[in-house]
Amino acid sequence: MSLTFDAIILGAGAAGLFCAAQAGQRGLKVLLIDHAERVAEKIRISGGGRCNFTNRDLDVRAPHKHFVGQNPQFCRSALSRYTPQDFIALLQKHSIPFHEKHKGQLFCDRSAEDIIQMLLAECAAEQVQRWQPCKVQKIGFVATESGGSYQLETSQGAVQAPSLVVATGGLSIPKIGATDVGYRLAQQFNIALVERRPGLVPLTFDGADWAPYAQLAGLALPVNISSGSKKAHMAFEEDLLFTHRGLSGPAVLQISSYWQEGMPLSLNLAPTVDLPTALAQAKLRSRKLIANELATLVPSRLADAWASQEADWQRPIAEASDKALTRLAERLSRWQLTPTGTEGYKKAEVTLGGIDTKALSQQTMEAKAQPGLYFVGEVVDISGWLGGYNFQWAWASAFACAQGLAERAQALPKRT
Repeated sequence: MSLTFDAIILGAGAAGLFCAAQAGQRGLKVLLIDHAERVAEKIRISGGGRCNFTNRDLDVRAPHKHFVGQNPQFCRSALSRYTPQDFIALLQKHSIPFHEKHKGQLFCDRSAEDIIQMLLAECAAEQVQRWQPCKVQKIGFVATESGGSYQLETSQGAVQAPSLVVATGGLSIPKIGATDVGYRLAQQFNIALVERRPGLVPLTFDGADWAPYAQLAGLALPVNISSGSKKAHMAFEEDLLFTHRGLSGPAVLQISSYWQEGMPLSLNLAPTVDLPTALAQAKLRSRKLIANELATLVPSRLADAWASQEADWQRPIAEASDKALTRLAERLSRWQLTPTGTEGYKKAEVTLGGIDTKALSQQTMEAKAQPGLYFVGEVVDISGWLGGYNFQWAWASAFACAQGLAERAQALPKRT
């Protein structure tokens, strides 16, 4: 005998938990299923364990400014109906203290666990049933005159519902349970997919090419980073981190979502300094080595690494030619380099691509060609910038979906 629910939600991450609670608040009988032993591992590890749960600076009138995908405008409807202020109000209702770090990024004062416990409490208050860990072995759809039913065979028994929500996330960070189940489900129901690749991910370089810079591993500094040209041009002012294999830090994670294979990056390693003028003035008054003078303008390890690259830069600054100093300033303020790849899904914070937004209703997140099937959160081809935008998309898409579930439930014949 199959248990019947109004909605079954696959995935107990940020979007799945929030959607379950919101659907429950609208009077729906909800079952939440997840294959992992613990809920919301991505929330738990995010923001250094304090969860950057939203961004106060999100501009809902122009969401494409903060989001990536084939059609970033798709997220406008959901984001305008459930805003950062709405989620902040929920935290305040649960007396969860938080703070703003910078650029609108909001973090828990204590721990990401506060967010998880809040979401679980919201689900419990609405009698949301949760099966976890629970393996889904088979999903089928039986069409009926009234709309049809999704029938699931799971390790905890058979269940059915007129609505099925896919909140299974993307491929990023497989060690905490990421799988491709959401994409396989889309393929089962002939829903179009956009090619997936890692996003918000460190970039890597060929070993030999990177050798001169590997010694800088661990060095962090503010930079201006850009890539692409014309309409595809994107630039960020954030911190850069050198690693043994390449570049990381907020600046690189941000640009990685726009970077395509073979595309060069341009970096200004001293964005607040007029290097040509500073070096020219130093030449007039100093007998120090170029590296020593440069170390007053940029981190000393960076100054040493750059000055060692040319013989013309390994001398007292007073003896350097104007051309050599101009070339040094140019190299630091317009450093051009082309990554050979990324650190992949094991280090990526999000998955770019996913369910094609053309296949979904932007009001309800329901598949246009498959009644009662919904996709929310990271599984959809919408990815946010670093800094809380992806969690806000999880909350907003889940909220829009819950509204759609309630409307659909009202339109269907009542269960007996």
